[in-house]
Amino acid sequence: MPARVSAVDASYNARHLLVLEGLEAVRKRPGMYVGSTDTRGLMHCLWEIIDNGVDEALAGACRLIQVILHADGSAEVRDDGRGIPVDVEPKTGLAGVEVIFTMLHAGGKFGGGSYVATGGLHGVGASVVNALSARLDVEVDRGSATYAMSFQRGWPEPLTVLGLRMPLRRPRG
Repeated sequence: MPARVSAVDASYNARHLLVLEGLEAVRKRPGMYVGSTDTRGLMHCLWEIIDNGVDEALAGACRLIQVILHADGSAEVRDDGRGIPVDVEPKTGLAGVEVIFTMLHAGGKFGGGSYVATGGLHGVGASVVNALSARLDVEVDRGSATYAMSFQRGWPEPLTVLGLRMPLRRPRG
């Protein structure tokens, strides 16, 4: 017997479509990206950032990854890898760190030669974590400088140079 079509179904057309762009889609359906919005989803977000350090270690560029859980419920991930690029990405005209944290499917894991093996969501992890965070602060050590960029509900503030630094000594072994 053929299915009955209601008046609502019959009027369905292109004007009923909703096009979500950028991080808006992540906020609308977070479970599609991190599995749930409970503590498991929070842990997934933390692992996405940890995975970036693991990717650096797999590439031979990182020997130390630290995860710090703060009393206020926030978390901090540090590593001694190469650091997220802070120079201008040519296609967007934005600093690499802004591209990585604000654009889905952007990063160094798509065959550019930076990584042989990767974990995580392959180019959406950091941007998804940013989209779902009330606040996200990034500090990047590149060359002899430390850079900082903050995000409020996914929206970036300007990239700043915090100052010159001494290179982090890597443990031997």
